[in-house]
Amino acid sequence: MNISARKSFQGAFKIPGDKSVTHRAIMFNAAAEGEATVTNALLGEDCLSTIRCMRALGADIRLSENTVCIRGASEFQNADCDCGNSGTTIRLLMGLVSGKNVRVTLTGDGSLSSRPMERVAAPLRLLGADIRTTNGKAPVEVYPAALTGAVIDTKVASAQVKSAILLAGLNAAGETRVREPLKSRDHTERMLSAMGADLRVEGNEVIIRPGKLHCVDVDVPADISSAAYFMALGALGGETLCKNVGVNPTRTGILKVFDQMNVRYVLENEHSVCGEPVADIRVFKSEISPVHLTKEIMPALIDEILVIAVLCAFAKGESLIEGAEELRVKESDRIATTAEMLNALGGECIPRTDGFLIRGKGTLCGGKVNSYGDHRIAMSGAVALTASQDGGEILDADCVAISFPDFYTLLNKGGISC
Repeated sequence: MNISARKSFQGAFKIPGDKSVTHRAIMFNAAAEGEATVTNALLGEDCLSTIRCMRALGADIRLSENTVCIRGASEFQNADCDCGNSGTTIRLLMGLVSGKNVRVTLTGDGSLSSRPMERVAAPLRLLGADIRTTNGKAPVEVYPAALTGAVIDTKVASAQVKSAILLAGLNAAGETRVREPLKSRDHTERMLSAMGADLRVEGNEVIIRPGKLHCVDVDVPADISSAAYFMALGALGGETLCKNVGVNPTRTGILKVFDQMNVRYVLENEHSVCGEPVADIRVFKSEISPVHLTKEIMPALIDEILVIAVLCAFAKGESLIEGAEELRVKESDRIATTAEMLNALGGECIPRTDGFLIRGKGTLCGGKVNSYGDHRIAMSGAVALTASQDGGEILDADCVAISFPDFYTLLNKGGISC
């Protein structure tokens, strides 16, 4: 995929539905009693994997463009579930099927099968789950077992780990408490509460008791992780407006980073949809300053770190990103692949164990980006090339279909009319 350099970038953008919310809206309704409609769903490859798995478990799911109609299956059947490339699908399902009196095998593609699963399996075993990984990775097998509530202190602030434990807690006798070192995304807590779960939040601790879920309709807000690419292009090259974006406080770390980097932006049309705060985000061309980010902010922007690293390369001065070791276990080793990307385009990025040291030069030359099949590397590379001096090429560019199928179309068209 060739990407042309552009001196100015302007436009309004309708961003796909939030992937995290779409996964949960489909999965939780498919495990609930009743029927529900999920609108503005992101039906990229990852969420289609969730749909295939929930059908295999017994749910009736029908698709029409970006709308998903679901009849739940509160009782599951034995199944072999192919989770594709989706870490959210496999990790949340490990918790959801535990205690359901079924045998479920969870598999994935080569990339997913190289990623760690014990970080989820181990805390689930503390509830009594019978989960067997393959040398700590997929395939994962879940067997029937009675669960008992417990207090679980997670070692990392991970919404996937927390969500898996909470979902298992729905099937456990007594009370289950999940304590995190830092507060991670709370989409699971919000949606489970809306579906009738007996759940409460006390700081960085979430408490859940067993119970049935009831289907609810969900209108999925746009994904701030996907909007981040066009927000960055606004800061680098003109003015962009991303419409109807979810601004859940556990997801808006990028706006806090914008404040630190002197990126100019405003929130417009603020409102609430299905318990999730939503706004239009307008970003203006800015003189970008270097930044120092630490682990405290990482749970709120881990998926946006790559495009933030691109902004750091266009700043003048040295930026340091620390506490982002979670990037090592994503679709690629994103610390290594981000450093390779920026260096290939004429930047100076030194990978560290838990992040990067980036010496911003105010510009990038352009060149060739190897995405390694990682959708966020591909899209961050597209932002870097668009704002670079000469543009360039992205290898294995089609991987963006995982989360943002129309990304290149919007990039080439410059958005939609306001």
